[in-house]
Amino acid sequence: MVNVIERPFPLPASAVEQEEWVEAALATPGVNVPRGALENIAPFLVAPRELLSAADAAGRRRLEAHTLRRIDTEAGDMTIVTVRMHGVGGVVWENNERISSAWHSLADPSGITEDRRPLTQVRPWAEVLPDGRKEVQAALHSTVASREELIANVDLAVDALKARVGHRPYDLKQDLVLNGQQEPGLYVAQNFQLDEPPLVDQDGKPLHPAEHWGWMAVRGNNRTKERQEIFGVTSAEVLAGVPLRKLGGDSDELVFHPADWLTKLSETLNEEYLDAGGWEPDSDSRAVRAVKVAVVQAQLVIGSTTPHRLYRIVQMSNRRDHVHPPLEFTQNDRSRALARSVLGAYVAAGQLDERTAEVLSGSAPVTDLPGAASNATVSELRDLRSMMLLSEMFPVDREKRFVIRRVLSESPPSQLTASEVNRRARAWSALTSESYPKAWNPRIGEMFQVGDVREGLRISGRPLRTLLAVADTDDEAFEELISYRAAHWLAAFGIIDADRGSLTGQKADEDDGTEATRVRRTVRNTLNAMRNNRQQAVAVLRELAQAMDQGDRPPRRVNRSGQTDVVPMKAAWFNREFPKETGRRPSRAANPAAASASSTSKPPQLSTPQVTAAMLPAPIPSPRPQGQVPPTAAGPNGTQQLSIPHGAPTASGLEQWAEELRTRVGRLLEEARLAKELLGRMDKRARDEGVMTVFARGKADAIVRDVSRALHVLRELPELVEGLAEGETEPATGTEAGTEA
Repeated sequence: MVNVIERPFPLPASAVEQEEWVEAALATPGVNVPRGALENIAPFLVAPRELLSAADAAGRRRLEAHTLRRIDTEAGDMTIVTVRMHGVGGVVWENNERISSAWHSLADPSGITEDRRPLTQVRPWAEVLPDGRKEVQAALHSTVASREELIANVDLAVDALKARVGHRPYDLKQDLVLNGQQEPGLYVAQNFQLDEPPLVDQDGKPLHPAEHWGWMAVRGNNRTKERQEIFGVTSAEVLAGVPLRKLGGDSDELVFHPADWLTKLSETLNEEYLDAGGWEPDSDSRAVRAVKVAVVQAQLVIGSTTPHRLYRIVQMSNRRDHVHPPLEFTQNDRSRALARSVLGAYVAAGQLDERTAEVLSGSAPVTDLPGAASNATVSELRDLRSMMLLSEMFPVDREKRFVIRRVLSESPPSQLTASEVNRRARAWSALTSESYPKAWNPRIGEMFQVGDVREGLRISGRPLRTLLAVADTDDEAFEELISYRAAHWLAAFGIIDADRGSLTGQKADEDDGTEATRVRRTVRNTLNAMRNNRQQAVAVLRELAQAMDQGDRPPRRVNRSGQTDVVPMKAAWFNREFPKETGRRPSRAANPAAASASSTSKPPQLSTPQVTAAMLPAPIPSPRPQGQVPPTAAGPNGTQQLSIPHGAPTASGLEQWAEELRTRVGRLLEEARLAKELLGRMDKRARDEGVMTVFARGKADAIVRDVSRALHVLRELPELVEGLAEGETEPATGTEAGTEA
């Protein structure tokens, strides 16, 4: 018997044992994975006979029941088998949710792929039966242009995972070297068919296969990548052939069959391990570093009663990881995964057809949508998909509202919170950006008020070209364009971005190439500025749509009459044309006479905001000295009223209000601190006296409601204050300087 300590890396089982396992798997009820997929993974299995039952009367063996498990998801079910697998096995999956933003999506109708590689479309694998019928089985299938593209796709997936390593709070590779792998990964079979015929040698023999089977890591992509890096083999090589140089040879000749190259690799590693003299945590030997992951536990998807949904099933199998994601998710990847979870739940509930869900998820072209016209432009196709996504994220249908609430673990509609609304908005925005060449910060989508979306959003359904054509005179068309399109279009061309919490590092290019300080503003502020400058806003929207339809060229500046300039539209120009302070600007005169007339006209009068009692803090005696507060008068109900002078406000009156506001905000902060301090004293006294509760339920709810109302008003104050402030602001201090949501 071989000493496992001296030779820890297992050789593939004999060909007879591998065939026995394949036949037993195919004979097991519920297993409908293709034979080719099983034959591909069989060399990686350790002691496959241990997984088999005793032969029945007919001499047939099956997989042991204790190794099988059926998993039910909202998209369907799948059968998995738990095996012991050689640690080098598995392939990093390009369709992993954590790296979705690294790819150019099929949902982008522009076809522009210079910055990102296109994501390969995934379909169910189907076997052609002798009678010509196709039988869908529990595997996936993709068509790739060439072997080079296949390898490049896998390498890009690996690189994208590496770029997200910084989101993990520990070194995964070192953890695997020191402790091994504790949790099994989940793998699904996928067939890759090459469009380009293989090259042949002098004897006419193909230099590489025309198709490849691989077991893709649905769960455990990072672990698969790190294990293979420890072994010194890439994921693309595991899928498409390993060079002899990495197997102890001295040439770059490729070995394609796993049984052949895995035998050479294990023999080489065992020799390296013996030469190293045993395990040492700080050794540079790859064999020593790989010994803890020489064998790992893995779960293989080998069956499904709905194999045509297998892609969605394996994605949904870790739905909670998408909704409550691990740290290595970026904002876009997290939000996209969350939105796909919702769409998958709709499909499982029979409330959304599979094909539409594929397009909205980004795994199929927009032209596959039933409502896509054959002559639709790029902007129209993008808009069609975005509006459908918006309707799914904020559904009107009562049953869908329950499904999305269940998937996202949300409060009832009557208690829907701003954070829950913003999470949906980010999901809509992130998945919408898949239809564009570059993704934007999904917080661009945070533009909805809670009260406006509790019962869902009703979209008119009018075509984009109609809305753009009538937006000058049709109020509803203009509002729909501003509310649901403008922010994404501006973000797509880098004209606006999400508010980052401070002005630090926020710069915008001026027309002469110099840098200008960017005005800090929220998306809502931007949209309000466009509403207040309607004619030019419509011209801007039409130019952005035209830029999309003309290859996503840089949009050009436009004036109020809709005339375009040769100068590109940039953030600095937009902030001047649609300024933050009021959202209005004097109209630019077309000639000197008009300029003279406009100079004598009165500027637009802004109404003074009505200050209500609910917006002001009640007078609470404070034990600490307070600053002088301008005199107030009692209103009809006894509440405080601002001492606003009669008539038009003078400069001194405005200064008085500004000083009063500063004092009141200071009192707010002081009273909040005192309230927190009081709660702390109450908590300590209650614990000292053994009192379980202090507040009656109703009184506690009333206090919490008042705090929530106060917070709602307070959240609006910063933007209102900045709207009345000078363009330049002082640098943020403390922890605010680098804050990002």
